[in-house]
Amino acid sequence: MSTESVEIRVSGLAVHIVRKDIKNLHLGVYPPNGRVRVAAPLSVSDESVRLAVIGKLGWIKKQQAKFAAQPRQTEREMVSGESHYYLGRRYRLRVVERNGPQRVIVRSRTILELHVRAGSDEKDRERILQRWYRERLRELVPPLLAKWEVILGVRAASVGFKRMKTKWGACNVGAERIWLNLELAKKPVQCLEYLIVHELTHVIEPHHNGRFVSLMDRHLPQWRHHRKTLNEAPLAHANWTY
Repeated sequence: MSTESVEIRVSGLAVHIVRKDIKNLHLGVYPPNGRVRVAAPLSVSDESVRLAVIGKLGWIKKQQAKFAAQPRQTEREMVSGESHYYLGRRYRLRVVERNGPQRVIVRSRTILELHVRAGSDEKDRERILQRWYRERLRELVPPLLAKWEVILGVRAASVGFKRMKTKWGACNVGAERIWLNLELAKKPVQCLEYLIVHELTHVIEPHHNGRFVSLMDRHLPQWRHHRKTLNEAPLAHANWTY
């Protein structure tokens, strides 16, 4: 797919335009600082994008205000005493240096124990924790996926997990492949379930249009509440790049 990229300013806002071989214009506001990005058809001019952005200025400002107000973790150093999250619950990290398997143990309702080899650095510890999050999602997702595939009458060819900077999930409709953000392991399980339903619904309807909303309302009436919970949860620290 051919693409071209340019940045313009609209009412003082920097707007990143990515032109692709697509039919419709899509405007998004992304964390952590409310970056504005427009995916536009190749034939759409800068002026047309400018007018579209002006028409959405109120909505853009509202989204940026939400990101500004959202709690944000400081950069993690992977040392004892830090706060880390799993399924919406806050845990204190306890680093244990020892010989043997490097692993994570939920020691209690408040303690997450990280077993590492002596001399391990921050990157080693982060890698072990991220591997543990991925393993937990691999356990949690299959039963939820099977449940909703039956309800929705669709099937995902595969599900993958990766760290994503601008979205919680994605669906390659043609390949029927779903991607889920690894950060979902830190959020309440209801948020994970909502994302699974959201992405499976995209197999039926690729766009966020009236039909998509109708399907979500029919099958998961409380989806807006789960989305709100997800979007209000603390953001992980990250060096955000695009």
